[in-house]
Amino acid sequence: MASSRDRQRKLARAKLDRQMVRRAAKENRRRRLLAGAGSAVAVLLIVAGVAWIGGAFDSDETTEAADQDICLWTPQNASTNSNLKDVGTPPTKDIPTLGTQTMTISTSQGEPIVVGLDSEVSPCGTADITYLASKKFYDNTDCHEITSYGAVRCGDPSGTGLGGPTYSVYNENVPTGPDPSASAAPDAKTPLYPKGTVALIGNPPGTNGSQFLIFTKDYSPATPEFSIVGKVTGGQATVDKLAKIPTTANSTGDKVKPTQKITIKTLTVGDAPASAAPSASTQS
Repeated sequence: MASSRDRQRKLARAKLDRQMVRRAAKENRRRRLLAGAGSAVAVLLIVAGVAWIGGAFDSDETTEAADQDICLWTPQNASTNSNLKDVGTPPTKDIPTLGTQTMTISTSQGEPIVVGLDSEVSPCGTADITYLASKKFYDNTDCHEITSYGAVRCGDPSGTGLGGPTYSVYNENVPTGPDPSASAAPDAKTPLYPKGTVALIGNPPGTNGSQFLIFTKDYSPATPEFSIVGKVTGGQATVDKLAKIPTTANSTGDKVKPTQKITIKTLTVGDAPASAAPSASTQS
């Protein structure tokens, strides 16, 4: 699912790269002409060269590149899944692809949890959460699971694991699984999902919507499937507190339901300060 979207983004970037190469070649030609021309001719060439280098003759191509979709959203049918909630769809263009956004989660269990969302490695995942936060989608919802692998699962207003918006977004930043032929001891490797990682979770995997995981301990599955969007940068004491909440069986018999309510009072996303958190890049 992700490959076609990745190709579209790569095509846009490749087009910009080609424009830069062409402009560099034009600049070299302009310099050679100026070196052998008289002063009057040189003045004319400078004027033409500035316009040329400034993109006056390839503005259409630049506009095309700027108009490329950065993210694509796949519609989900609320008529076949009553747990979905229609809040519209995020934009596909003008989405930040650099920097870090700050997500602040105020819960019923302590000081706010602060997360650095990485717009470079997960621009669409970040845009997804940012859009839903602007719609107050997460406010007054419960984190309905503490998973057996050590993560708090949040973002589903229905509390069923099937809830979310009426669109989904593909995986962008899933870490590479372990090499079966590797000889290094497992405990010597960097965990694929370190404690404090925040990742999207979809049902089925790769159809991400509103739900996300906050890992309360290191986790390295044989087959990673969660797309990393950021990491906890503040409120770690609250995360540690959540990890200690006992669980009981849910409606399907899995012992993942918290015995204490974990309610998200508010979830907001804004620009990160200058001392933003480090990148949430995947582990190789």
